[in-house]
Amino acid sequence: MDLRKNIAKHRPSFRRVESWRYKRVKDPWRKARGIDSRTRIKSKSGVKSPSVGYRGPKKVRGMHPSGYEEVRIVGIEDLKNLSNKKHALKLSSKLGAKKRLYIIEYAQNRGFKVLNIGMSQKELADLESMLESSFDDEEYLDVDDLEEELKDD
Repeated sequence: MDLRKNIAKHRPSFRRVESWRYKRVKDPWRKARGIDSRTRIKSKSGVKSPSVGYRGPKKVRGMHPSGYEEVRIVGIEDLKNLSNKKHALKLSSKLGAKKRLYIIEYAQNRGFKVLNIGMSQKELADLESMLESSFDDEEYLDVDDLEEELKDD
């Protein structure tokens, strides 16, 4: 990971040709296609263009900056063959609050790092208590009742 950071320091920022000159030409990289383009010809005076030589080390390529390998989680079954020393979890955005909360607790009890909890510990505790209070009874709250309960808090 240190090697990757060191290589990234020396990597130029690839800017689109003449994006500094015209407002209509935006900054993100686009390949130069002009017939006389110095960048396309790769002359010394042209803008540096991305190529294979600028890639990071193969061992850490695609890893999260924390050093863990990212794994997308949709259900509890996805955690079975994973190691908490090697993998970090990214929860699917399609998960609802109840299932997300259950998976977060399950993962943290087993020592996994969850990358996208998306809320502070206080908000997590509030959500947990709200879910417990609303789902303890067998009857489910109406949407209007739930909105009123949230407004009161």
